[in-house]
Amino acid sequence: MTPRQPADARVRRADRLGLATFVTLGLPDGMIGAAWPSIRHSLHASVGDLGLVLLAYTAGAVAVSLTVGGAMRRAGVGGLLAASAVLAAGAAVLSAVAPTLGLLAGAGVLFGVAGGMMDGGLNTALVQTGRSHRLNLLHGFYGVGTTIGPLLVTASVAGGSWRPAYAALAGIDLLVGASWAVSSRHDPPSPPPQERPPGRPLSRAAVAGMAVFFVYTGLEVGAGQWEATFGRGHLHLSAAGAGLATSSYWWALTAVRLTLGLLKRPPGHPAIVRGGSALALAGTGLIWWAPSTGVAVAGFVVVGGALAGIFPALVALTPARVGTAAAGRVVPWQIGAAVVGGAGLSAVIGVVLQTSGLAALGPALTALAVLLVAGEVLLRRTHVRFGAIGST
Repeated sequence: MTPRQPADARVRRADRLGLATFVTLGLPDGMIGAAWPSIRHSLHASVGDLGLVLLAYTAGAVAVSLTVGGAMRRAGVGGLLAASAVLAAGAAVLSAVAPTLGLLAGAGVLFGVAGGMMDGGLNTALVQTGRSHRLNLLHGFYGVGTTIGPLLVTASVAGGSWRPAYAALAGIDLLVGASWAVSSRHDPPSPPPQERPPGRPLSRAAVAGMAVFFVYTGLEVGAGQWEATFGRGHLHLSAAGAGLATSSYWWALTAVRLTLGLLKRPPGHPAIVRGGSALALAGTGLIWWAPSTGVAVAGFVVVGGALAGIFPALVALTPARVGTAAAGRVVPWQIGAAVVGGAGLSAVIGVVLQTSGLAALGPALTALAVLLVAGEVLLRRTHVRFGAIGST
């Protein structure tokens, strides 16, 4: 029998694995947009077909996000994350060999299931254990993954194909999954499941929070997924130039998150949400204006940096908005809304670009930024406490 290790050692190990897991969560999100110009050429797909892949991701993530709480109670955090990493590896392998758009979309479903388990599981675990101060650092490492993703794809495309990038991703996912499986052997046994409380309708505070998550992630993911296509088709950048530009967007998001996570006295969460939303609106305005290639690329960088702290701050504010007891069950609902917004609104942007041209990306992102600012105002004015939601 493996001896149980001290609690502090288990926490430190879990923290390290959590950061690595969020890198793997970010990798495919950063890869698909950068790879899409090459993917659609090899699979004979249209520009807007990226939306189908993103919607497939959404279906998988939403299907699992509302069951994360129950899965954590049964399998433990380590078991849940080990399983999610194995699913992500399977999705990466399917992506690497997919000969058709349909199979690539099938891989998107698996990526969505794995991502929903990773995202919902780790965010919920931190909120429930009162360690919300770790959220910026955790999500900063998601940004590490989304920053590395375009570079990995760019190197792969330079070698002749986008497919090896996904084969490499499969290996990384398997390594993380094996690490969680080994680590979970040291975890204390999970307590027996408790009887589920009766569900109640979502309160205004919870619904307002889900709406803000929906819009926020639509803006973040929409900008990141479509920048490479916008750069190559509208700004006339080379494949390498578009990949580097997209990586710069994710790097700005990552650098600010890591900085906030390492600061001893970071700004308050409400100030981060309010200021970040306003600055993101300014950045999308630069993309729309785009008097030169440099200004447009700089606009994406501004948007990335502005959005960086908003998602972790929204998660950290959840207990104050809905009550500590309900927060552990509300967070997966918010993650589900974020996944729907990220993939669904990115898909809508794809339809807009397909029908109106790539120049429409600036106005589309600006519209989402306006909605984000409005949602932040609504969230501040919504003070109704939340009792309980439907069981997960």
